[in-house]
Amino acid sequence: MGPWKKDYLDLVLVPCSLLLMFGYHLFLLYRYLKCPHTTVVGYENHNMRAWVERMFQVEVKDRGPAISVISSNITAATALSSISLVLSSLIGAWIGSSTANIFTNSYIYGSRTPSIVYIKYIALLSCFLVAFTCFVQTARHFIHANFLISMPNSDIPVGCIEREVIKGSNFWLIGLRSLCFAITLILWIFGPIPMFACSVIMVGCCLISTKTQHLCIGMSQFRDKNSRGRLIRRKKQSIG
Repeated sequence: MGPWKKDYLDLVLVPCSLLLMFGYHLFLLYRYLKCPHTTVVGYENHNMRAWVERMFQVEVKDRGPAISVISSNITAATALSSISLVLSSLIGAWIGSSTANIFTNSYIYGSRTPSIVYIKYIALLSCFLVAFTCFVQTARHFIHANFLISMPNSDIPVGCIEREVIKGSNFWLIGLRSLCFAITLILWIFGPIPMFACSVIMVGCCLISTKTQHLCIGMSQFRDKNSRGRLIRRKKQSIG
């Protein structure tokens, strides 16, 4: 067995970091598909369905707040997509420039071979491109929902608008998670140890934020209000 080399850290810590990040998101996807009410994603989608239903109970002329909410989401998605595109362009120019080896000095404790350096930049570029694509799709779905909500005298089903809003929210979430991966890969430029530490901290923060015991209470309240409203309408119809 040969002597220990610091290049071996990339072979150990980088796969562990990626496995930790991908493992958490696969676990989150499994929970969302099996028990959506136990995840923040399912809770937010539930709230959006309730929000769309409430907005359709008012007249078109009174739907200004709904249009303002969707417009603010469109503005945020457009801003983040622009930032992702600019960062992708900068990384592409950085790779093609002669200063691409600026982080290959002796202060980096890990592999500094040209192949590893280019893998870092390409992986980082891929994350920003995925984020850009997701934020563009977010804006597209929210714009479509904005058109449908503001359409007067329409017989569009509520479920159609709900799907557009939820799709936009899901693409927004994927874009944000891509930026989280990008943050981890940025720290990989400075070595595998900061990358591994960042992935552990990020997964820990995500696990803390996905504790939804109090969220289930809010969901049950929405259900109670919806069921109570339906019961009142049925009683009025039976009396009439």
